[in-house]
Amino acid sequence: MSSTVPAQRPTAAFFDLDKTIIATSSAYAFGREFFNNGLISRQEAMELSLSKASYMFVGHSSEQMDTTRDSLRQMVAGWPIEEVRRITTETMRNVVTPAIYAEARDLIDFHRRQGHEVIIISASASILVEPIARELGVDTVVASEMEVVDGKLTGTITRYLKGGAKAEAITQFAASRGFDLANSYAYSDSATDIPMLEMVGNPVAVNPDRALRKHAMKNGWEVRTFRNPVPLIQMPNAREVGIGAGVVAGVTALTAFGLWLGQRLLREAKNQDSA
Repeated sequence: MSSTVPAQRPTAAFFDLDKTIIATSSAYAFGREFFNNGLISRQEAMELSLSKASYMFVGHSSEQMDTTRDSLRQMVAGWPIEEVRRITTETMRNVVTPAIYAEARDLIDFHRRQGHEVIIISASASILVEPIARELGVDTVVASEMEVVDGKLTGTITRYLKGGAKAEAITQFAASRGFDLANSYAYSDSATDIPMLEMVGNPVAVNPDRALRKHAMKNGWEVRTFRNPVPLIQMPNAREVGIGAGVVAGVTALTAFGLWLGQRLLREAKNQDSA
């Protein structure tokens, strides 16, 4: 009488993108290139830069993410989809590749060697996430989707993959591909992704914001710090956006304030964690 050994279910590794794999925001990373190619105005370029500075220094709450989504949705309405693909593909290695954390690359390679399926799951639009995934050799991307009509973006978001929507996507993956979620992994920097992290047996907080760090410590989750590369803020110069010295000075002052505020929040978080 022979016995049948059940086949081992596959393991997945789900990666958030911004501040987890890359030391920047994919939603803002191509802003300068979109300006250089005439897709956005100098005013919109400035707004993107200031929003990026705010995001990098102090992060975005769920409400701020929704505000950013609505602003970007209106901005891209009417853009030719092939032009966006061309710009992101041609400028990828100059704009985003230097911002990829070496630790994230190594971690993705580790999961591949273990036979795990690597999936990037992001609230950013898939058209921005896919070239980054190709750079990393990741075949599966789950991201927000935007409507395209007659070859142009309409500004309508057909799928917004934030918070609980990521957890729902993981549930769908587990059902369709038979993933063993108890042995699977998830990585993120943001408290908005706690529902996703709670879906797997190996949740990891990477460069966590204050709320996620607190939640991770309370629940005994692993916390990792990725430092290479050091996150950089690239502000548009006066030649690129045609602004006066007074505005440049104002942007510089705002950036300095953001740095001071970010450092202060980090100190307060450390003090509370040690209390």
